[in-house]
Amino acid sequence: MSGGERAESPEHDEADERDEHDGPLLDSVGCVIALAGVLAAAAFAVPRAAYSFDGGFEGEDTDWVTTLVEVPLILLAGFAVPPLTWAAASRRLRPWAAALVCLAVFGLGLWGLDAVWHPKQDPHPGDGPPI
Repeated sequence: MSGGERAESPEHDEADERDEHDGPLLDSVGCVIALAGVLAAAAFAVPRAAYSFDGGFEGEDTDWVTTLVEVPLILLAGFAVPPLTWAAASRRLRPWAAALVCLAVFGLGLWGLDAVWHPKQDPHPGDGPPI
């Protein structure tokens, strides 16, 4: 055997063949997971931050930090975390197990976000002192 040649085992050929056929499919799953992640993050964050966008009466309480920093970072995390988790998990696990790991990581991320992120909310008229 020369230096450029290498011995190939039958199981090596099967793994390479499987990777060739599953590669584009697994890559497209990562893109779909990214899209689903950003849509779920938007569905979670935008309604909670709605008061920060319009600012209530005459825009007095517009919260620019929430509008320009927090919500875009949440959307970026929703776009980036699920496909990165998919890429890491699909290397070691079967695709269905990697999808479960992605779902669990994203769910834990939203749960943690819900625990710590509290944007300004519309004050309810009944919450103040009596007239």
